[in-house]
Amino acid sequence: MKRCLLPICLLFFSSICFSQDWPTRPVKFIVSQAPGTSPDITARFIADRLSKAWNQSIVVENRPGGQNVPGSQAAAKSAPDGYNFFFATTAAIVSNPVTFKALPYDPAKDFVPVAMIAKSPMVIAVNPTVPARTLAELVALDKAQPGKLAAANEGAKTFSGMISLLLNKSAGMQLLQVPYNGVSPAIQDTIAGRTQVVLVSSAAMLPFLKRGDLRPLAVSAGKRVRGLEDVPTLAETYPGLEYVGWFALLAPTGTPPAIIQRANRDMDKVLTDPEVAQRLFDLGLVNEGAGTPESLNEFLRAERERWAKLVKEIGLQPE
Repeated sequence: MKRCLLPICLLFFSSICFSQDWPTRPVKFIVSQAPGTSPDITARFIADRLSKAWNQSIVVENRPGGQNVPGSQAAAKSAPDGYNFFFATTAAIVSNPVTFKALPYDPAKDFVPVAMIAKSPMVIAVNPTVPARTLAELVALDKAQPGKLAAANEGAKTFSGMISLLLNKSAGMQLLQVPYNGVSPAIQDTIAGRTQVVLVSSAAMLPFLKRGDLRPLAVSAGKRVRGLEDVPTLAETYPGLEYVGWFALLAPTGTPPAIIQRANRDMDKVLTDPEVAQRLFDLGLVNEGAGTPESLNEFLRAERERWAKLVKEIGLQPE
């Protein structure tokens, strides 16, 4: 019995020593979106703070395009040595699997959860000239003039596009869906009046809401969002309609568990620092700490079910 326990004990203690010594060289965060986007800005801010705790640089590597597929694939195939992490988004992990017939990576099998970073609800907003100050008034306006109001989003198979289609179905609306290649042109065209409604993330829209360029009518979170406390949730009118985007740190499967635990613990210290929390709030993000790898795993499981249900409800066919 003692002989059997010895290898286990040695493995346990070597794992602890390994996590204490790690990292001994630069760490990489792979981001599947372009520089200057909300995930990129957040990843670089977090990486800067975390690098100080680790006394090692963290390199943010952008792999944009292809609806997050190339970046996700690169992250999945990276070495599981504790020096490669995926700064993942909702699209990469839970919506892509239900909107693509096939993917060159398996989000459930190729990654292990490390830490939740932050959540980013969608905001439904209108050009200030639109005579609607509540969601109910927007619904009434649309029903009075079916198909006259144009809603800007990032495309039918993106987070904002799917929520926009779900809003149409849930409210009995006929908002004309206008897809854009990116958040910025969708926002700018709504400010200019070429579209009347826009549905994108709070992180992207917050500066324009603060300036009064757009008027918020509802958020997609399950509860009201700090900084937008006067803006009702969709669920207050349509129970169960609760969807938020999010960023989470994942690692390729096979990454040593001791490093996963160390990264989670250090990430939580960063996220709960008051200065960091304020900065994330300024970016329009909801930060509730890193949680645990186990709680993130359960969250991802529930999200996969939620998004599969959403795609079925709006009748979106995987391609």
